[in-house]
Amino acid sequence: MAEENYTLNDARGRRPRFHMEMDGSVMKLVGCVTMLCYSVSRTVIQNGLLHANGMSRQALSDAMASDPQVMSLAGLASVLQLIGGLAIPLFAFLLVEGFVHTASFKRYLLTMAAFAAVSEVPYDLAMYGRAWDMLGQNMLLSYVLCLVMLYGLRLLQGKKGLAPRLGQAVIVAAAVLWTMLLQSGFGLVTVLLTAVYYLWYDQKGVRVLLGCAVSILYVTAPLSGYAIYNYNGSRGRVTGRKKYIFYALYPVHLLILALIVRML
Repeated sequence: MAEENYTLNDARGRRPRFHMEMDGSVMKLVGCVTMLCYSVSRTVIQNGLLHANGMSRQALSDAMASDPQVMSLAGLASVLQLIGGLAIPLFAFLLVEGFVHTASFKRYLLTMAAFAAVSEVPYDLAMYGRAWDMLGQNMLLSYVLCLVMLYGLRLLQGKKGLAPRLGQAVIVAAAVLWTMLLQSGFGLVTVLLTAVYYLWYDQKGVRVLLGCAVSILYVTAPLSGYAIYNYNGSRGRVTGRKKYIFYALYPVHLLILALIVRML
């Protein structure tokens, strides 16, 4: 969710003949659509239709073996989750872009924190059927922790010697630990991707390859490396206050899905 606009120049001022550029708005849109697929899988299908949140793995396996409809729904849920994996690297990448180019880190952090707080009840309702549940927290909390991590990494960036590198490693490890303690959405992979995209910011090929390696934990996520590699550095058509639409979509879509699950 990048905040500011900027432009990248090609090394020789030209693009390959069949080069497909991606701007920030397109990447956000793709991320939102794929995230919706994941959310529909977790809520409407798994919680609403299969009631899988109250079943053991063995019970679900038995139900799939005895009922073709359950098998079909479970298959659809798996496909949608695979599609949803594409969103993880995209949002991590855009978070770094926002951090690097924002005019106000404080405003960026507070905005993310505010939407993380607003999203928690819709998230718990959609995922667990309760207004408050500590089993897991929404993914915007992971982004808040990543922004704090990025601020710490920037303080040590450019300094020579072993101590700054060790300090950055400790900061990343601390961010990983906090996401695990708070059980925030996609925490481990998001932290590692954010660190990779920032620490190797000026090495395009390296950061894409490392990002693909890290995101392999979500089978389809490395495919987003293509979009990241072809990012043209432009914010796209979403400007000014319109960018907050992307923030608002997260709690709103979770609340709508929670209502749908209630009606099933």
